[in-house]
Amino acid sequence: AVGEQGQQEEAEDSLTEHVDNLLHKNTKTRQAALQGLHLAFSSRTCSEFLLERHLTLTDSLEKCLRKGKGEEQALSSTVLTLLCFQMDSISEREDLFHRLKPLFISVLTDSSASLSARQRCATALGVCCYIAAADFE
Repeated sequence: AVGEQGQQEEAEDSLTEHVDNLLHKNTKTRQAALQGLHLAFSSRTCSEFLLERHLTLTDSLEKCLRKGKGEEQALSSTVLTLLCFQMDSISEREDLFHRLKPLFISVLTDSSASLSARQRCATALGVCCYIAAADFE
């Protein structure tokens, strides 16, 4: 049990570092943080970590999607989709979806955005709508 608790603390420290690095000025640092979050969210549930930090994380990911270019936008849309899966309650998922929908559509319809970013935003919009939208239309 002690070893498991140590691993949990180490994982949370790593996640905290990734969240902090999302606001770094260096693009490569932000992309590495996005890749770390992608790996963490796709390999385990992080609901305890997200209880107090999901708003901060969402704000940082939105900034990466809004102001980033190319791969950064693509990665952030994927991480936002995984974040939607990680949310415990349906109302939190729905709130997140309604917050992200205009941003996904904005990148999706932006002809100057990279093809990869536009594709991943389309996927993110569809998946988040499927798992979080209460209104079927």
